[in-house]
Amino acid sequence: MTPHLEEALRSLRLADRDIYAFRVLSEDAHAHLSIICFHAQQAVEKSLKAVLFAQQIEFRRTHNLTELAALLRQNNCEVPIGDEALWRLNPYAVTFRYDDRDIELLTREDAASWMNAIRAWAESQIGLVLQAENEESSDA
Repeated sequence: MTPHLEEALRSLRLADRDIYAFRVLSEDAHAHLSIICFHAQQAVEKSLKAVLFAQQIEFRRTHNLTELAALLRQNNCEVPIGDEALWRLNPYAVTFRYDDRDIELLTREDAASWMNAIRAWAESQIGLVLQAENEESSDA
């Protein structure tokens, strides 16, 4: 397996850790929305980056989901959720983690839906690259 695909799969495994944390925290009535949504944002970020790795698209270090999605779109890879949803998740990466204000840009249900959609999409995108790589190596 090529290094870029190994990195893509590692990124998906890391996303799965955040998905697990999101699910556990979502069940706790005392968990603050900003902490729950932090894990959703992180899972989406790592899933987007997994596809970027798989497609061998260079990107800068960023938590900005809309920037990562734009980079994918520029390379003919359509992301399954729109920029408005990604924009609403963005502040949970850093801003809301260091602020005690209660600003709700989304619900837990929104976050779960978007996170699950991006994760499933990322896995399918990486699967396509893996399949193409396997076909290429068997033809050689």
